[in-house]
Amino acid sequence: MRYCLALDLKDDAVLIARYEEHHQRIWPEIAAHLNQHGVIGMQIFRLGTRMTMIMETDDTRYDAAAMVRAAEQNSRVQEWEALMWQFQAPTPWTPQGQKWTPMTLVFDLQHVA
Repeated sequence: MRYCLALDLKDDAVLIARYEEHHQRIWPEIAAHLNQHGVIGMQIFRLGTRMTMIMETDDTRYDAAAMVRAAEQNSRVQEWEALMWQFQAPTPWTPQGQKWTPMTLVFDLQHVA
């Protein structure tokens, strides 16, 4: 399945550059965590401070709630999330306590009649 999520970055050119540098070489434990939980593809796009993540999952292995629970128990994932939060900011529409927020699909060319 494909998911599209949004998150903002703090409006600071130095922080944005550092965020992008971190994503040129994510920690192996982060990639392993994603893979172990059925994430088979992920891309993050940025326009200004707004980011959009496209995440592809293997639905036979992906369970969002289980992935969150595992992340809460994984000190390396928690360390990565704390580091990333130095650069990130919730969108104006992000519920309290969340980071990446699902976006609503409004058009799909493959489903045009």
